[in-house]
Amino acid sequence: MSGVEAEKKVEEKQEEAVKGGELLFCGATCWDAIGRRRVSSECNLVSPTRLRPLVGVDIRFVASGSTSCHCVALDVEGRCYTWGRNEKGQLGHGDIIQRDRPTVVSGLSKYNIIRAGSGKSHTVVVTEDGLSMSFGWNKHGQLGTGSTKNELELSPVRCLVSEVKNAACGAEFTVWLTSVEGASILTAGLPQYGQLGHGTDNEYNTKDSSVRLAYEAQPRPRAIPSLAGETIVKVACGANHSVAVDTNGFVYTWGFGGYGRLGHKEQKDEWIPRRVDVFSKHNVVPPDAVISAGSLNSSCTAGGGQLYMWGKIKNNGDDWMYPKPLMDLSGWNLRCMDSGYMHHFVGADASCISWGHAQSGELGYGPNGQKSSALPKKVDTLEGMHVVSVACGFAHSLVVVDRTNVGDRLDQLDVYDGKASGEVSEEPGSKIPVSKKSTKKGAAAKTSESNKKRKKSKESSESDDDDEDEDENSDEDNDDSEAEVNGKADHKRQRGGKASGRGRGKSASKPTAEPKSSSGRGRSRPPVEKGSQSQSTKGKGNSGKRGRPRKL
Repeated sequence: MSGVEAEKKVEEKQEEAVKGGELLFCGATCWDAIGRRRVSSECNLVSPTRLRPLVGVDIRFVASGSTSCHCVALDVEGRCYTWGRNEKGQLGHGDIIQRDRPTVVSGLSKYNIIRAGSGKSHTVVVTEDGLSMSFGWNKHGQLGTGSTKNELELSPVRCLVSEVKNAACGAEFTVWLTSVEGASILTAGLPQYGQLGHGTDNEYNTKDSSVRLAYEAQPRPRAIPSLAGETIVKVACGANHSVAVDTNGFVYTWGFGGYGRLGHKEQKDEWIPRRVDVFSKHNVVPPDAVISAGSLNSSCTAGGGQLYMWGKIKNNGDDWMYPKPLMDLSGWNLRCMDSGYMHHFVGADASCISWGHAQSGELGYGPNGQKSSALPKKVDTLEGMHVVSVACGFAHSLVVVDRTNVGDRLDQLDVYDGKASGEVSEEPGSKIPVSKKSTKKGAAAKTSESNKKRKKSKESSESDDDDEDEDENSDEDNDDSEAEVNGKADHKRQRGGKASGRGRGKSASKPTAEPKSSSGRGRSRPPVEKGSQSQSTKGKGNSGKRGRPRKL
């Protein structure tokens, strides 16, 4: 099958999925607290639940991200709904007010939105006409507007790309797929780990007398030179790495290499796309392949529909340094998949399957089910339903199911109301979600403070492996991302790339810090305009220069 025929087949398959279905949600709903502090279990929806504003609405596509605490849903009419955390304007409603209920983005009302991507604090959408719009945090140029002058864009703005077919977001960068010959994939945003694929991390020293590192923002979308001769048809982004597939069925990865999430048998960062050896020759990826990228891992289906995974798969045990088949899902026909921080959702045959490390009910196993599962497990509530689309966020999951042949089973599910935007305060910590079955809305708000104090000592004894992503995150969104993005283990590894580049397997969990350089390492770059560069390097390991990726 030629590349053109393969691409055509993929597009035809996408056309079939336009009919949409019912959106179901499970996971955390205390959007302002997720990943920052422990919250009451009452804030979690542990079973797949319908959302009141979207009951009966035909949703065809959902998006979130491994570092996202907000959600995006697109209906068959081209409307875009967003809800969740909104401190950086990532919901696109012209304000920074949190929304518990899915709300139509009025600034996109004149467009037919067909695709969307969600980063840590920004959102990018694609229109039927091939345009791309974005909103939210733009400190690193991740909105692709060509400028970082406006750090926050509270309403949709145009991205400097054309003929766009799809978009995906990492924590603080964006990838666009286009139909432009020789420029099928473009990137913009934070280049810190080489995740933009341009051959550099754009690192420089802001001080002459000491080492103070910064990373030059890349606000103008640029084509990846090394992929100019290939046509990329699929892409998925983790926190700081990307996975892409071309028309020949080859898989490329680049960006942050910690835990082996790039699949190259080493933990070195890759600043340009590097082909994954496992998926070549006799094991190329088919045109209808499913790919996904979590914060710490990557996945894709290869020949025969077999799912391969690599990176940090479990909290305990060795990391998978190269793609290995997940035998538990052998024989299943996987149609869609997505990965969150450390959990995964799959739509296969007439079942919905989830697994991973979870604390907020994001696996959908119900109040009597287990919190986490090391092995893929069916979501009993959805057994027999045809899943149209899935998306995983930092501590939540979105599933769209076909209403055909489900009878009245959807009517038996709980319906979550949430709060109207007018009821939600802008002040962090004041937002308490309200479920359909709550009978004392006012009482919940009044007693929340006392509950926190009563449970403080109890919660400290209940903490386990999830501490690496849920502690010490302040309300300053500039710096609360590192635990969410790479896990505290990555943060301690002094930017991960070089310090762990020589290790394999268990060595990833025993990092050794490198001595700080005293040379200053200045690259003679002019100091950037005050306020335009990230301060996220403060407190991070300003270690010696990470080794450059070996030439392909």
